[in-house]
Amino acid sequence: MKKVRVLVVDDSFFMRKLISDLLAKSGLIEVVDTAKDGMEAIEKIKKFKPDVVTLDVEMPKMNGLEALAEIMRSFPVPIIMVSSLTKVEADTTIQALQFGAFDFIPKPSGAISFDIGKVKDELVDKILIASKQKEKWIGQWNMMRRGLIRKPRQLEKSIEKVNGNGSIEGIVAIGTSTGGPKALQEVITKLPKNLPYAVLIVQHMPAGFTKSLANRLDSLSQIRVVEAEDKQPLQPSTAYIAPGNYHMIVKRQSNQYIIRLNQNEPIGGHRPSVDVLFKSLADVPLNKVLVIMTGMGSDGTKGLQSLNKEKNVMMIAEDESTCVVFGMPKSAIKSGVIDMIVPLYDIANKIVETIQKQRGWQPWN
Repeated sequence: MKKVRVLVVDDSFFMRKLISDLLAKSGLIEVVDTAKDGMEAIEKIKKFKPDVVTLDVEMPKMNGLEALAEIMRSFPVPIIMVSSLTKVEADTTIQALQFGAFDFIPKPSGAISFDIGKVKDELVDKILIASKQKEKWIGQWNMMRRGLIRKPRQLEKSIEKVNGNGSIEGIVAIGTSTGGPKALQEVITKLPKNLPYAVLIVQHMPAGFTKSLANRLDSLSQIRVVEAEDKQPLQPSTAYIAPGNYHMIVKRQSNQYIIRLNQNEPIGGHRPSVDVLFKSLADVPLNKVLVIMTGMGSDGTKGLQSLNKEKNVMMIAEDESTCVVFGMPKSAIKSGVIDMIVPLYDIANKIVETIQKQRGWQPWN
């Protein structure tokens, strides 16, 4: 099998050496060269034309975000951001994902992580997936930046009426993984400000990054977006993102619904798990809209199946044409439970149209 050709970019000589060695030892990857900053990375991408680039966030001369912007503008290639867990780098990494990075990997113990081997398998897997999806992903990127992706009609007005007591009328639950941050931006920012449902989101992401994702989406959206907290009451017009390393479920308490977080065993290697969230909604007698978007694996399918016989549930899967990785939606579709297969750019409209039908009035005049 032809090896995946990778350029490793990091301002630390030790990290360049460590990452290069562990990738080479996989037997599936050839490190074609390394670069110490963004400017050198650009020159070596031109020269070597790698299949995938691993890109440090904080570097001299030209940092990772600046380099990403230039690379995506001039010669798009799948980029895996390699980030430490500091707030600044987490914020920058979330921006990078929404500006064109394919995915990211956290350094286990800061900028100089001699224990980078702890994430070897995850890094190798992400590089192989990025390489496999390269042509499709570059095609999607080029269409998007040239404005060739069809956009649906925009919602003209926000929903006019919400229960005055702050109680929710239903739940929108979304599960996603690889490609999710950018997909979530496309969906959440289009939801109207007076949404009468609460929105619950499971994005496969390690601890330290979900807070940055929530803050980023909150700054761009009409609805409020927060990182979920334990025992937090659900409110309409609010999206709650499961914190990294915690499962999120919904429980009824007196006359309201609350979020509970736990660190029970990972499900299918995931914590948070989409299946865990979806299954918990079986005990919630409210209207529901369940959405599965881009991501590797099959997380969410079993949760959807557990709710399949309920009459007040609409199940939506993202269409293959707009998925970065058509894993989670494909699994859900093959299970036979999905009601609608929808391209990413139309998911927000379908959510609102479903809420219209479930509650019987319109979000615009």
